[in-house]
Amino acid sequence: MTVKSPLPKIGLLYLDYVLRFFDKSNFKGWPDKIEQVTYHWGDDKVRFIREVKKKKIDVLIGNIPATAYEAFREIARALPEVRFLPSVDSQFSNKSKENVTHFCRKYDLPTPHTEIFYIPEKAQNYLAKAKYPKIIKRSYGPSNYGGYFVHKVDNAEQAQQLLGEKRYYPVYVQDFVPMEADIRVMLIGHKPVCAFWRRPPEGEWLTNTSQGGSMDYQAIPYSVLELAIRTSKAANAEYWACDIALGKDGKLRILECATAFAAFPYIRDWIGQYLMWLLGDGRFALPHIPLYNWEELGKINPSLLRTMRHIGFSRYTPSQDCGEMFTQLNEHQYPILDTEYLSQEEWPSEVWNLQDNFILKGSEHMAKPILQSVAGGDEAANDNSESLHDYSDGQIRAILGQVKGIGGKMIDEIMQTFGAHGVVDVLNTEPEKLCVVKNLKDKKLQKIVSHWQQVATEKPCH
Repeated sequence: MTVKSPLPKIGLLYLDYVLRFFDKSNFKGWPDKIEQVTYHWGDDKVRFIREVKKKKIDVLIGNIPATAYEAFREIARALPEVRFLPSVDSQFSNKSKENVTHFCRKYDLPTPHTEIFYIPEKAQNYLAKAKYPKIIKRSYGPSNYGGYFVHKVDNAEQAQQLLGEKRYYPVYVQDFVPMEADIRVMLIGHKPVCAFWRRPPEGEWLTNTSQGGSMDYQAIPYSVLELAIRTSKAANAEYWACDIALGKDGKLRILECATAFAAFPYIRDWIGQYLMWLLGDGRFALPHIPLYNWEELGKINPSLLRTMRHIGFSRYTPSQDCGEMFTQLNEHQYPILDTEYLSQEEWPSEVWNLQDNFILKGSEHMAKPILQSVAGGDEAANDNSESLHDYSDGQIRAILGQVKGIGGKMIDEIMQTFGAHGVVDVLNTEPEKLCVVKNLKDKKLQKIVSHWQQVATEKPCH
């Protein structure tokens, strides 16, 4: 007789003032007690960690809102034996639209062309010369909040006026892409379980239903589902949602993606069943969720659909009278898949939390390298008059241009992202931050750092 290992102890993660995504009822049939722990914000990390340990929780299930994301990075490190579902890495895109951009760039996923500026002067220079229209968004948080923090500007004057009023930081600018519609796809274990069109009202461009947009569930193209699956797999997400734009040019582009999304209760039940299967060591069956089920369920009045729970489907078994059965060989059934449990971090905050780590210091135009102190060299380190060298924008470009494999386009992106002062700052403190630039990987970073160390240690000529 095979003795199965004990089930892990589940804890549901809640936060004060945040709507709950999961309830114990979403895990119908789980035989053991399901704990719950609530994060109270402020200086609550130590108490929260202590409570998780006291309750001996093995798996903590729940979404982390943008404003708590960095706190839970620290909490997860303090609880290395606790598995977070979704993983903290798969929730990287929950924090901000900037993070969505970094994620899509890393995995070569199609998005509207995007520029992100931490130095206001760089944003102003870009907007003064840019081709319009543009979209300017508030970066922080995964949601458009009904479109109220998404703005279309038709010229530089409108852009400057908007930023003067809203003071969004960083400045997050995208090319305006005329859309036929956008499609939201929800996935569980990389399988599409719900999808619907959102279409803008006549003469408008926002598709949000709160802004007058309409929605329907019919005839979602396979190409949209396949892009959503590709994105979910890149995030290694147990459950996931993508907003995908269908442009008037026929191209697909990802607008948003996250583990935090609005979902009917029956979808949360399906996620619960999937997570039980994931954690259950063979005790629980995967939910059977037919592809395009949403076309039929979407015919039900939404007010009724919001109350329906634990919807289940049986697998179709065709009847036969002669022992013969036709099996379709070329079908798009997209099975529900396991997600890979990774113990190491993909998106460490020391590198990717630019929202908090990037500090604008002094003038952008002239930048100073900070030389590392050497043994017995404290006095020299404190006396900058001899050892520091001012660098202009042009000089930083020239230095980067001397590095083999760093072309003009990459230099432009580095300078647009960081500016002269920012480049010097990150090279002297946390050079890994340069990897936010598309196609700038470890080998190129090492070449830049090596060349910079040589340049920065040279005594300047006066």
